[in-house]
Amino acid sequence: MYGGGFEVFGLLLIVLAAAVLWSTVKVVPQGFNYTVESFGRFTRTLMPGLHFLVPIVERVGHHVNVKEQVIDIPSQDVITRDNAMVRVDGVAFFQVLNAAKSAYEVDNLEHAIVNLTMTNIRTVMGSMDLDELLSNRDKINAQLLHVVDAATESWGVKVTRIEIKDIAPPRDLIDSMARQMKAEREKRAQILESEGLRAAAILKAEGAKQAVVLEAEGRREAAFKDAEARERAAEAEATATTLVSNAIAGGNVQAINYFVANNYVKALEALASAPNQKVILMPLEASSVIGSLAGLAQITGEAFGSKETPPPAAPARGSVPSSKS
Repeated sequence: MYGGGFEVFGLLLIVLAAAVLWSTVKVVPQGFNYTVESFGRFTRTLMPGLHFLVPIVERVGHHVNVKEQVIDIPSQDVITRDNAMVRVDGVAFFQVLNAAKSAYEVDNLEHAIVNLTMTNIRTVMGSMDLDELLSNRDKINAQLLHVVDAATESWGVKVTRIEIKDIAPPRDLIDSMARQMKAEREKRAQILESEGLRAAAILKAEGAKQAVVLEAEGRREAAFKDAEARERAAEAEATATTLVSNAIAGGNVQAINYFVANNYVKALEALASAPNQKVILMPLEASSVIGSLAGLAQITGEAFGSKETPPPAAPARGSVPSSKS
């Protein structure tokens, strides 16, 4: 009977020894740090791997996750500087750099980070106007990260990123913003349309100006050509007059007949082209006219050194019809 009791007691001692030995062997997985306490006081931190503790004296205090973690920031109402109320939520990313500080410097680390972030969201966003709030989300994230990271440094935590997920103004404010945006777009459309009409008017005016300039240049060129033509005609007339004058000065009677016949023909042409004349009946001294023409031929022949052409026989008197062309 006593032998059986000693066997049971020995078996219990073996089991107890095995349990104590197993409690001294610790395997820390990757991504975690364990804190070791000796009689309730922190002594050291166990990194990933195999470790042995002093039996009965040392024990594991906290299992600390040193991987980067993400926590949701609950939505909350924020009043902006211009008294607009918006609803905001976000996310925060953090990583434990010092396991001992995160375990013993703060109680409930994640809850502390969430409340700290929510408080600073109200502070940062409450100092901005609504328009600035909606358009400067990156600036808000940077300010929040700077403030929260500085506050959690004493906890052995590095806040790597804070992102505002959603900013939701009230419905009536959204409607007002939509109307404002529509008015701005209509304003820009009207401005662009006015600028287009202005550019078209300018181009049209420039085209008209160029047309006038080109027309004026054309008239000037035509005037130059007309003047040149008149100058050449005047030179030809002067040459003819000089030739006739020289002939008269030389005693040529036919030159005088040329002047008389020329003026006679011009007067007859003017009389025939009068608007109130249809038919003209008048006696003509045809022999005188033909004689004048013969004189002109003789003068021309003499001027160019040709033989004198005998005048044709004078026709009988008659009538000369004239009609309006």
